[in-house]
Amino acid sequence: MPLFGAIPDEGRVFTGGGVTAGIHSALTVDFALTVLVEISGENVAQTLQLGLEYAPEPPFIAGRPETAPPNILAGYRDQIAPLLAQREAQAREAAVRLSSIC
Repeated sequence: MPLFGAIPDEGRVFTGGGVTAGIHSALTVDFALTVLVEISGENVAQTLQLGLEYAPEPPFIAGRPETAPPNILAGYRDQIAPLLAQREAQAREAAVRLSSIC
């Protein structure tokens, strides 16, 4: 790669990009999930993919509830349950306020 102007780095560096990543942002997400596997493990990457509902042609088949592995789906639901309860309470409060205005 030095013949093409690339400068080698002796550290632990992940790189991803180039023309294809710039043309198709899905490649950037795929790369990010691949890096996440190296940093935090496959379960974390699949859980994030499920949370994003990212399912074009990804590195995992975890982007939709119906395709995610059962352990990933259960873990995601456990993680998001408190947030969903909070959002539902906020939506109910907003509905009450809105009904008092109309």
